[in-house]
Amino acid sequence: MDLKNGSVVTEFVLIGFSAQWELQIFFFVTFSLIYGATVFGNILIMLTVMFSSTLHSPMYFLLGNLSFLDMCLSTVTTPKMITDLLTVHKTISLWGCMTQMFFMHLFGGAEMTLLIAMAFDRYVAICKPLHYRTIMSHKLLNGFVILSWVIGFTHTMSQMLLTVNLPFCGQNVIDNIFCDLPLVIKLACIETYTLELFVIADSGLLSFICFILLLFSYTVILVTVRQRSSGGLVKALSTLSAHIIVVTLFFGPCIFIYVWPFNSFEGNKILSVFYTVITPLLNPIIYTLRNEKMQEAMRKLRN
Repeated sequence: MDLKNGSVVTEFVLIGFSAQWELQIFFFVTFSLIYGATVFGNILIMLTVMFSSTLHSPMYFLLGNLSFLDMCLSTVTTPKMITDLLTVHKTISLWGCMTQMFFMHLFGGAEMTLLIAMAFDRYVAICKPLHYRTIMSHKLLNGFVILSWVIGFTHTMSQMLLTVNLPFCGQNVIDNIFCDLPLVIKLACIETYTLELFVIADSGLLSFICFILLLFSYTVILVTVRQRSSGGLVKALSTLSAHIIVVTLFFGPCIFIYVWPFNSFEGNKILSVFYTVITPLLNPIIYTLRNEKMQEAMRKLRN
């Protein structure tokens, strides 16, 4: 973007966390440890799924892909946020900002689709166990993964094509820890009401609808199991609890941030940290600590 389309802004200023230097150091150490654990944990899950002879079921295939998306989503924002904690002038170039937003929505949109695929996998495993292997074929699994990337790419391109050519010729301060699409759009020199509505529909409404669909699918599973046997309900709850936690942790902040994205409030930074830093770490913890089969496979891989 240059002066040809009216833009004179070449970089954005990220306010980040406005706190005392000692607190900034504390955040730096804490987030560095969290990010290191996130990368290590998700890579460990991917390697375990790839090389373990006991984790060849569709559920673990999808879990490995989820770990990859979690690691990528965290990497888009967290390293920049960590380095900014030690700098006085927290800036990001115009195209660096656009790139950050592009990949955030690419990985975020792909993860939404993959979580729905994982819910479908659990539905088939619990409600149609005799046909599980037939339905959840390699062709279908590969189709789910490809579809998740296609939807993620379509989701981010539909917004970025309208954002990348906006003229920025005045304000360049973003009150967040990274380039957040709604906050960047508000800095444009032209009227962006239509684009704001599109972002609400594309990101906010999409997140909300996916979340409702996932909760509905889990309800259908539990009702189906309960009608068959009360003992099966306990087992189903144990199996689904990890998925429900992951879905809530992922979609909760998304809904709060993007359903009403242009009415910012102080909690936005906390939700942003939770969405990009905390959740990608909690996912591998939830799926490994509650899964004896995964723990056993990790021990064998280590030995």
